[in-house]
Amino acid sequence: MFKKVFFLLGLSLITTSLFSQDIRFKRTNIPIEIDGIIDAKWSEADSAYNWMQYFPFDSSLAVNQSVAKVLYDDKNVYVLGIMYSESKEREYVTPSLRRDFRGSANDNFTVILDTFQDKTNAFTFGMNPFGVRREGLIANGGTGESSFSLDWDNVWRGEAQIYEGYWVAEMAIPLNTLRFNEGQDEWNINFYRIDSENAERSTWAPISRNFTLFNLAATRVAEWEEPTQNTGSNISFIPYIAGNYDQNFQEGGEANTGFNAGFDVKYAITPGLNLDLTVNPDFSQVEVDQQVTNLDRFEIFFPERRQFFLENADLFANYGARGNRPFFSRRIGVSRDESTGQNISTPIPLGARVSGKANDNLRVGVLSMQVSDDETASLPSYNYSMVSLQQKVFARSNISAFFVNKQTFQDPEEYSDSLYNEWDRTFGVDYNIASADNKITGKVFYHQNIRQADVDSTFSMGAELRYDKPEWSLNMRAQAVGANYAPEVGFVRRTDFNQLAMTYRRSFFPKKGGIQRHGPGLDFDMIGNDTYGFLDWDINILYDINWKSSARFSTRLRRQYTYLFRSFDPSGSGGLPLPAGTEYTNNLIIARYTSDQRKEVSFELSTRSGEYFNGTRWNLEGSIQWRYQPLGFTSIDFAYNGIRLPAPYSSSNLFLIGPRFDFTFSKKLFWTTFVQYNSQIENVNINSRLQWRFAPVSDFFLVYTDNYLAENEEGFIQFGGSKSRALVFKMTYWLNL
Repeated sequence: MFKKVFFLLGLSLITTSLFSQDIRFKRTNIPIEIDGIIDAKWSEADSAYNWMQYFPFDSSLAVNQSVAKVLYDDKNVYVLGIMYSESKEREYVTPSLRRDFRGSANDNFTVILDTFQDKTNAFTFGMNPFGVRREGLIANGGTGESSFSLDWDNVWRGEAQIYEGYWVAEMAIPLNTLRFNEGQDEWNINFYRIDSENAERSTWAPISRNFTLFNLAATRVAEWEEPTQNTGSNISFIPYIAGNYDQNFQEGGEANTGFNAGFDVKYAITPGLNLDLTVNPDFSQVEVDQQVTNLDRFEIFFPERRQFFLENADLFANYGARGNRPFFSRRIGVSRDESTGQNISTPIPLGARVSGKANDNLRVGVLSMQVSDDETASLPSYNYSMVSLQQKVFARSNISAFFVNKQTFQDPEEYSDSLYNEWDRTFGVDYNIASADNKITGKVFYHQNIRQADVDSTFSMGAELRYDKPEWSLNMRAQAVGANYAPEVGFVRRTDFNQLAMTYRRSFFPKKGGIQRHGPGLDFDMIGNDTYGFLDWDINILYDINWKSSARFSTRLRRQYTYLFRSFDPSGSGGLPLPAGTEYTNNLIIARYTSDQRKEVSFELSTRSGEYFNGTRWNLEGSIQWRYQPLGFTSIDFAYNGIRLPAPYSSSNLFLIGPRFDFTFSKKLFWTTFVQYNSQIENVNINSRLQWRFAPVSDFFLVYTDNYLAENEEGFIQFGGSKSRALVFKMTYWLNL
């Protein structure tokens, strides 16, 4: 009996020493050359070892082990990753040599730095075996895939080398790139690896497989040999020059040409608080949005990609719920031409943003941007401003409050045809919930919109609570939006409704075979209001299957009800609309399959088919990708909707085809051509972009865009004349002062 007790006690102590280690940032006075070669300089560095498997299992050591080491000096944090393999000679997977790669099958090593130890926000820096780098931001504690963004850019160095049986990544991350407080003794840290050999994902700090790979609740402590110091002045000056040619052939007239220049400034007011200043910004290097076939009665959301808005973006953008945001930065200086899918920019003479940590528990965001007037659209010059405060409470939760103001200082009588008010304001409070172990997450919010017209019912409120365990998860959501809640700087898909929704999933993890996880689920969503009663409801029986190869399949059998409170043409072809006040109950199937992304040819297919209003809809969409690594890939996105409605309503065949050619001639020279044919708007869009990264985060862009009239005649696409054409060049240079 006593032998058994002593054995179990000894095993417990060994297990604790293996899986509860921390790591220490040790100072180095030896110059470190970033070359992917393990020199003697790393012999004194502290190490992160005994990595745990995250996928396909989370209860054992990783099959292919890794080791990470860290050092620092007055200017940089240094990170070394050594990734071992069972096979001495093997091929690694990368989609291309383009920066900011992403994918569950692409080999990579990533470090996560939670510099404020709030387990809510963090920086990530990663590399693949080909030396391609990526950097990003994590928000909301890493809960959900949308909390991880690779759109943020900054200056740092990294190199990788492939050896027999392992590969090495070596990084130098400038302290000026990071945000942190002076005098800190600790940061939070984690490392993770994606390995294509066994489709294995592993982490240093163990993470339950029902959470994301970048979940911040699981980070460990990284001790500093000396408290962090103020790194001195931290100013980045980013000027640009740009020129353009564009012509609208449908409207006629001469072509427009122009030359533009401006700059951004990034200034660290404190190590944790940053000022972003932009003067006459230009966003012409942003790629065209991927088009969709719009069969929805409501506006479609397109994400923000402009660099100025990205750092600490969650401080401004994450209020409310999906489909109901009081602030949407794409309302500032960018509108969308729905006939071509193109962005239309309105000049922004000046903009400023202060964001970051005021102290250990308080985050602050202040934004103000001035947008020029647009006489053709009868819009005066507007100022867009927002103040956001986020106070940490308990382990990982926070209380956030905001105020948004859109206002013109010009005489409104000069713009009597304007569709907008002289001013529009929204304020509110969110309580974001996240338990220390991340099993419980959610939020409660209340927002109020006020404007010149004195109307009632201008509120939005809601609550969400999620409980997550490996074996099962439960997500409950409730929301109420007033009939006149319409923030002009927000994104609100619909108003005047009450919503109640719930999703339950059960998961099984087979110990043998090729399936990693499978299980059923139940989901319902009910929307209504006091005027019409039920507007929409659906109930779904779900089933999901994940394979160890990284392939995935999900399906749901749905029964849904729709009440049309206004007329709507479901064919998407501009035909006779179904009358308001009619109601429809339909049965349909929704399914999606994603193949093994490690293969040279991979694909994704989905369908949403069955009964559709008073007819039927047969839908097939997806993408096929051929990877010719490391030089790039060719893919084709497609969508077909065959809609059959009884007379006198219109039937339609809607096609959307989008081939994409992505060539990466080196880690500095990229060429992407994206062609989109959309039969719904009878348009072919060509967007071709050449990018040369001639210095760190410094680029030359040459962008060509053309839009053609296109008609589908008996299954053949007939091209008409060009609607519009544009050619833009732009050069930016990132200078650290």
